[in-house]
Amino acid sequence: MFKNILLTVFIFAAVLIALTFGESVFNVFATWVYDLTGIVLINLQSVYEGLRAYVLKDPFKIILALIITAIISYWLFKNNNAKLNEEGTPRKIAIVLAILLGWLGVHRFYLNQIVTGLLYLILSQIYLPLTIILSLIDAVRYYSMDELSFKQKFKP
Repeated sequence: MFKNILLTVFIFAAVLIALTFGESVFNVFATWVYDLTGIVLINLQSVYEGLRAYVLKDPFKIILALIITAIISYWLFKNNNAKLNEEGTPRKIAIVLAILLGWLGVHRFYLNQIVTGLLYLILSQIYLPLTIILSLIDAVRYYSMDELSFKQKFKP
């Protein structure tokens, strides 16, 4: 399950990149890389604003990328006999969610911690860098736990 989720995320990213070539994406990408590597904790708000502006500017491209991703993922899973129902490790899924979408509290919603997930959402609107730091701390915490203690503590 974890491999299937990760593969789908990479397919979605590749499709989005393929759809945006030729539309001055290099400048946006270079600015994004500079923001991410230059001033990671101070300037993440501009990355968020850039992604938000991109989504508002090209919503049909995002929808098309999602449709293409769904078709390719279905085809890959069907042709490779991937088992969509196989049980993944909840700890690994929570780690990936905390790293990729932790600033939205998705990892907390996944672990059935609705109130904490809502707090992450509210806090991300007030001060985004703090939620990013907290989600990365959560990812490190989950990584340092073994499977048994993770299941006992969180019961996803």
